[in-house]
Amino acid sequence: VIACGCEAGVERVVPADETPDGRPGVAVLIFAMDINGLRSVVPLRIGQCVLTSPTSACFAGMTGGDTVSIGKALRYFGDGWQIAKNVDGRRIWRIPVMEGEFVCDHESGTTSGVGGGNILILATSRGEALAAAEAAVDAMDKVEGCILPFPGGVVRSGSKVGSKYKGMFASTNNFYCPTLRAQTATQLPPEVASVLEIVIDG
Repeated sequence: VIACGCEAGVERVVPADETPDGRPGVAVLIFAMDINGLRSVVPLRIGQCVLTSPTSACFAGMTGGDTVSIGKALRYFGDGWQIAKNVDGRRIWRIPVMEGEFVCDHESGTTSGVGGGNILILATSRGEALAAAEAAVDAMDKVEGCILPFPGGVVRSGSKVGSKYKGMFASTNNFYCPTLRAQTATQLPPEVASVLEIVIDG
């Protein structure tokens, strides 16, 4: 969540027979620190990454819990041309876009989860660390209900809480940076030359 308000990722591919519009899709999970964080970031992420994507639609895959806006917030992009419909008990928004129309649910449900479970991989070389991390990601990708929110599932820039700079709530984890071993306290054994992290949200 450093400087972006959430962690998000594709949880699984959804076959056409499981989606509201009968087209293949993906299930995306979005994690924030609290419900207010979700309410702020979900419409922003969907507006930036889904509304803009040709042929896309956005449907809530979750009911219950507190709600977060999808079409309830994004409908204003329609500039008065948007239309609300009730389809099978769902409130759906049709928002005109240059390519056709963007169809989305009014809102989504939420649930609590765990964000930021961390695994650190300590290796004697960059190549060994990356090979181990990629093997772990391949195994974790088979688990439903979780995401690895960083590119390729692997983090090279693991962080610690806090910083010497005011306003930074996280900074480089110097205790696990091999290049800083001679300059700061370290948690690394002498043979470790590279550290990678896998963050798991579920």
